[in-house]
Amino acid sequence: MNAPTPLTPASALVNVGLDPLLFLRQLYDVAVLRALPLHNTAAHLPTPPDPAKGRTLVLGAGKAGGAMAQAVEALWPQNAPLSGLVVTRYGHTPPRPAGLPERIEVVEASHPVPDAAGLHAAERILALTQGLTADDLVLCLISGGGSALLTLPAEGISLQVKQDINRQLLASGANIAEMNCLRKHLSRIKGGRLAAACAPARVVTLTISDVPGDDPSIIASGPTVADATSCADALAILQRYAIAVPPEVEQALRSGAWETPKPGSPVFAGHTVRMIATPQQSLEAAASAARAQGLNAYILSDEIEGESREVGKVHAALARATAKGLGPFQKPCVILSGGETTVTIKPQPAGTPKGRGGRAGEFCLGLAQALQEQPGVWALAADTDGIDGIEDNAGAQVAPDTLVRAQVLGMKVDEHLQRNDAYGFFEPLGDLVITGPTHTNVNDFRAMLVV
Repeated sequence: MNAPTPLTPASALVNVGLDPLLFLRQLYDVAVLRALPLHNTAAHLPTPPDPAKGRTLVLGAGKAGGAMAQAVEALWPQNAPLSGLVVTRYGHTPPRPAGLPERIEVVEASHPVPDAAGLHAAERILALTQGLTADDLVLCLISGGGSALLTLPAEGISLQVKQDINRQLLASGANIAEMNCLRKHLSRIKGGRLAAACAPARVVTLTISDVPGDDPSIIASGPTVADATSCADALAILQRYAIAVPPEVEQALRSGAWETPKPGSPVFAGHTVRMIATPQQSLEAAASAARAQGLNAYILSDEIEGESREVGKVHAALARATAKGLGPFQKPCVILSGGETTVTIKPQPAGTPKGRGGRAGEFCLGLAQALQEQPGVWALAADTDGIDGIEDNAGAQVAPDTLVRAQVLGMKVDEHLQRNDAYGFFEPLGDLVITGPTHTNVNDFRAMLVV
């Protein structure tokens, strides 16, 4: 990804009329740039093993997997043996820099619903752990999206059953911790099982966080991290969200047959996890860029969860109060937040056009509705991986005239919210944020400019 254009001074932004949405897009670019693997990996790389005794095997999964693999290839000593396999999302492998030798194989698979390519990659990754010794090093590259990309169903579950459960989870409104708890217990490779397969080798996990709280056991369902959740927890999630599963799945969870390795297990002895990029770091980078131009900048939190549209309404209330000179924030300012919201897909009457859109777009729908055309407020929400759900946009943007322009086109925000159709609302307005894959993933980025 190219470096962002230098930001225009706040005086020009506020008084001369630079496009505020361009300014917010520049802040998004700053946030993404802060999370790129090549900028963050060097300080976290372990010492290579003695080549006369051991080898370095690289395994990994996630939307940032291709970029993480290239960063390791660029930074790893050229005279130190290096090989391995990493799986990333279709279209998310960055162009290979000229002259960089390929020592780590990168393959692509489906996200957010797993496919046969992801299953094959997981089988190959597990097979590569055979024959490891205590003199070997396994470098695991883990980032968000790995839960779907690294799919290896538990014994007795077909890929089709796993796909169906995944689709139900995505539409249920379950948060990421709940979804990944269930995914761990229906897998032969997640929830610490990959680490167990690597024994007795030393395992170092480099991870980019896309989850609230930066818990490495949740990121990509923690394939190399001990799991404190239980089969009983997974069963409770099935029941809470009315996820339909075959009887044998429910029976296995009830019996504890698919329990994961727990904290304190000897399989994790000597293992380390190193967080190389987090949502908070990206928000701080964007805040610093705004402050450098004379704007006030406030970070609400990097752990915001909840229904996307409702989170949008709360943000709108803060922006409206700030625009009116009320509340704790002083304008002109930028208000930033991150985290991972959810979208509960609502059943629609027969014949209703299928809605399109993801978390960031639905946040913007709720925000626009609640802002009520408030003057002096602009906003942008986008996923830092460049893809909002399964569409081709990263997110969307909102301006004071968004609802007026929509009305001219005969669109009502309420109707689009009802059918979860953010894409269908913002595309005719020209207000989709389209970046293409960014090759990193620190989850949601939201920014509101209030002048």
